[in-house]
Amino acid sequence: MIILVMLGILTVPYLLLTAVGAVWPGLAINPQLRGRVGLALMFLFTASGHFIRTRPMSEMLPSWVPRRIAIIYVTGVLEMVGAIGLLTSQAYRLAGTCLLLFLVAVLPANIYAALNRVGMGGHEQGPAYLLVRVPLQLVIMGWTYWFAVR
Repeated sequence: MIILVMLGILTVPYLLLTAVGAVWPGLAINPQLRGRVGLALMFLFTASGHFIRTRPMSEMLPSWVPRRIAIIYVTGVLEMVGAIGLLTSQAYRLAGTCLLLFLVAVLPANIYAALNRVGMGGHEQGPAYLLVRVPLQLVIMGWTYWFAVR
């Protein structure tokens, strides 16, 4: 379910902004910015989980990792800063590059959470969840590269 929400948050703004530009050409926004709007909204959505569901998110990290709660808060802030950076004309490439690196860095936590059936965001489904989660992560990485980095 959360996968579909994330995919919707990523793509629907792009499609809506495209439709608005087609109907009202004076309101047209370039495709790169349309893609970054959806990406920024998706990262703001995922960042909110770092503050709303902090404890369950901290369980996605192995118990030997120190200061797990602090890490969850810091990564939530980083996602928010990255999302804002995606919407600025001066920083969107840097923000996109940092968010790409962030996505690579958090993949092991998602794998750990699925292998250990952590009850957060679908990980409780176990390793089978990775068959959906990893491709989604690759789509988000591709979207980030296409609209924010290249």
